[in-house]
Amino acid sequence: MNANLPFAAATGIGSMPGGDAREAARTVTGSFEDFPFLAELPARGPGADMIGRTAGMLVELYARVEPSGWRIGDRPGRDTRRARSWLGEDLDALEEFTQEYGGLLKVQAVGPWTLAAALELKNGEAALSDPGACRDLAASLAEGLRLHLEEVQRRVPGAKIVLQLDEPSLVAVLRGQVRTASGYRTHRAPDRQIVEATLRDVVGVHGDGPVVVHSCAPDVPFALLRRTGVAAISFDFSLLTERDDDAIGEAVEGGTRLFAGVVPGTDGPLSDPAGSVMGVRTLWRRLGLSPGLLAEAVTVTPSCGLAGASPAYARTALAHCVRAARSLADNPE
Repeated sequence: MNANLPFAAATGIGSMPGGDAREAARTVTGSFEDFPFLAELPARGPGADMIGRTAGMLVELYARVEPSGWRIGDRPGRDTRRARSWLGEDLDALEEFTQEYGGLLKVQAVGPWTLAAALELKNGEAALSDPGACRDLAASLAEGLRLHLEEVQRRVPGAKIVLQLDEPSLVAVLRGQVRTASGYRTHRAPDRQIVEATLRDVVGVHGDGPVVVHSCAPDVPFALLRRTGVAAISFDFSLLTERDDDAIGEAVEGGTRLFAGVVPGTDGPLSDPAGSVMGVRTLWRRLGLSPGLLAEAVTVTPSCGLAGASPAYARTALAHCVRAARSLADNPE
């Protein structure tokens, strides 16, 4: 079971626009004094995208780019080397801008089920189609994450590392909605207990360190994720419905932190900071939760990654998260 996540008012999701690692690190660390994150820059191309980056972390499994996507191969090739090189470049930039830093620091990787839905086997079908391949993939991911966390800790020794697992395909996996290569059928949904146990194993790689699971899809399975031992659940607040009320209330009362994505991830007008978190306050009142719990239970984020935003909007959105979180803490009623 992961330790409770210490209070931090705001952070980002992971991806940023552009391809300049130093500029991204400067923006992220300048925006969030107490909870920066390791930026991902998918605009650089395959290997910098979230699937390619995580594939580059795998141990004794390798992937290469095919016209249909990322496919597991027998040996490391150009695509693996490129993914690892870009990750190293991003870590160099983060290390430069976090000298003497001693607060929370978030790193992101794709979780085991979204990875299984995205990576293809040699026959072109998703790894999700083969239970043995799913087990091997999860074990490789866990070992790769362990090594990655050690590397980040070595570079930023004073930081408290928070691991975020991105699982945007988790709901589709659970519902048997991931399409086969032909597109005419869908892969059978794995047993929910296996899904939960696999996630628990990967979450456990961080030991007592806090783990967040992020999904910007509708119908996030809050109860299942809480049982895996995560410290927080990150989601697009605009996709919540009243069907989620009980799960949200149980999460808050059980000490699970909410990463509420309330700031749009693409360019557009922003409301005032208080307006951005008005929905959170409304939810709190509807659930009958104490307003005093708001700052303790909620971290404000963009609704999803900012890769599709302009650099100027991305900077504005991150700063807006900080102001919205301050509004929530100062005026919880």
